[in-house]
Amino acid sequence: MHNAAQLMVMLAIATIFSQVQAQPRTVAGGDYPSKPVRWLVGFAPGASNDIIARVIAVHLSDSFGQQVIVDNRGGAAGMIAGETVAKAAPDGHTIVMSTGGPSVFGPMLTKRAPYRVEDFAQVVMIGYTPLIIVAHPAFPPRNPREIVDYAKANPGKINWGSSGTGGSPHFGLLVMQAATGIDVTHVPYKGSAPALIDIVAGQIQAMHTSVLSAEAHINSKRVKVIGIASAKRLAALPDVPTFAEQGIINGESVVWFGIAAPPATPRPIVQKLNAEVNRVLNNPDAVRRLQTLGLEVLGGSPEDAEQWVKREAAKVTQLIKLGKLRPE
Repeated sequence: MHNAAQLMVMLAIATIFSQVQAQPRTVAGGDYPSKPVRWLVGFAPGASNDIIARVIAVHLSDSFGQQVIVDNRGGAAGMIAGETVAKAAPDGHTIVMSTGGPSVFGPMLTKRAPYRVEDFAQVVMIGYTPLIIVAHPAFPPRNPREIVDYAKANPGKINWGSSGTGGSPHFGLLVMQAATGIDVTHVPYKGSAPALIDIVAGQIQAMHTSVLSAEAHINSKRVKVIGIASAKRLAALPDVPTFAEQGIINGESVVWFGIAAPPATPRPIVQKLNAEVNRVLNNPDAVRRLQTLGLEVLGGSPEDAEQWVKREAAKVTQLIKLGKLRPE
């Protein structure tokens, strides 16, 4: 009996020890990812979100040893993708491209939003780029000041596209309208790519977008760039004037990109994903490609990403208080 009792005690200790030893590997995300990672992008293929995700996903797949699959879920200014990830299992295998539309504007400006700004674990900031204004080549204005003058002479007659109601390009338009008082007709699409196609076809006249989304159309001269919603010029478009240069104050806006995971995702998994993305953002080939598309690469900690989102939410809150925006 004595030997049997000793044996039982030893087995119990061994079991507890093995559990304690095994737990840190799981908690630390040592076995993450254990299957392919699905990266949801809330906009159509070909948009800036999609391009950035695919550049990074290739490198992540190599470092993880698991495929990182970019899954385009367009609609509702990215909120369909946002809702899917907000409600997904918090294991890091389903993530979302965090941008102004699905992460801030949508949940704050939609009365019955399916999730809140706080309903994500922010992983990392990828970067940002100023919004630009592109137009059909036959559209008369040639710079931001001429756009304002033309719009005021033709109230409501300019069809102004966007990637969707509540997305970053729509927010850029709202900021510009608040700064200048112009009246244009907003035409939302399910992503920047289809909106750009309609600009080329002459169905709409202009829109806010990014260099990343419009690169092919700019290079082929199927659209013209007539302004940068920024205080300084872009290296990719050195001849295009900024809003500030044209006397438009407080009309600046950027489109930003990050990665978020479902709420309650274990911190070690968030940190591992953060570290791997930061490694990609320090890869010269990846950085070169992103910079040629006009992206200001950031990186940083999950806390940096959380603070960025909070600042963006504070801007929307201020515009709501001023009556420039309202939930619909």
